Amino acid sequence: MPVIDADGCKLHVEIEGREAAPALMLSNSLGTDLHVWDDQVPVWSRHFRVVRYDRRGHGKSGVVSGPCTMERLGRDALAIMDGLGLDKVHWCGLSMGGMVGQWLAAQAPHRIGKLILSNTSCYFPDKSRWNDRIKAVRAHGLAPIAGDVMKLWFTGDFLARAPDTIARMRDMLVATPLEGYVAACEAVRDMDHRALLPRISAPTLVMAGRHDPATPLDHAEFIRRRIAGAALTVLDAAHISNVEQPAAYTTDVLGFLTQPHS
Repeated sequence: MPVIDADGCKLHVEIEGREAAPALMLSNSLGTDLHVWDDQVPVWSRHFRVVRYDRRGHGKSGVVSGPCTMERLGRDALAIMDGLGLDKVHWCGLSMGGMVGQWLAAQAPHRIGKLILSNTSCYFPDKSRWNDRIKAVRAHGLAPIAGDVMKLWFTGDFLARAPDTIARMRDMLVATPLEGYVAACEAVRDMDHRALLPRISAPTLVMAGRHDPATPLDHAEFIRRRIAGAALTVLDAAHISNVEQPAAYTTDVLGFLTQPHS
């Protein structure tokens, strides 16, 4: 699988599907790697050339010391597109991936076809939440917060009925390099995409989890109202809705991507 250099940071990329098919790029949440999409890729790759990657500081990608911004993460995505010779991609971003997608669709609109913004936000007014998490992780690592993060990612029902999946997701979080996780938290903390939203012209589907405490339904509504023509779908899930409701998520995204757009 290719490794793309983004201004000195090596980004791990995996590709499935026919080379001639339209490209669909996936970008996942803070503290996860590209395998969070494993339930979706077998279906989507029948229709698209699916490109997924580990964000800098996550998974098998490189870790670069110092602060990180949404612009930096957006330029990483553009570096992957350029490295693969992709002029335009459909973008499906969950949580942090949706934040990067907002930046891309506003700042590089010619590179984005259709846009899925899933379980995401454009701005967090309360910075203390992120500062407290950064302080705790720097002091004690990721393992002590993993239980609380799982309660943000999944409903109580799913936590009880899918212990193997929860264990896999917890391991994914804890394996995230500390510096990469902290830098990504800083990027989310400092993000303010509110002024970018009206500039997005791509056909957009906003997805939300009905029980999502991390990026609640009102965050999704805020985004939908500020992107002309955007649609909203709500799943019976918490934050990582593609893992909690894989069939519904897969079907809803595929339907949006394959329907004609006037």
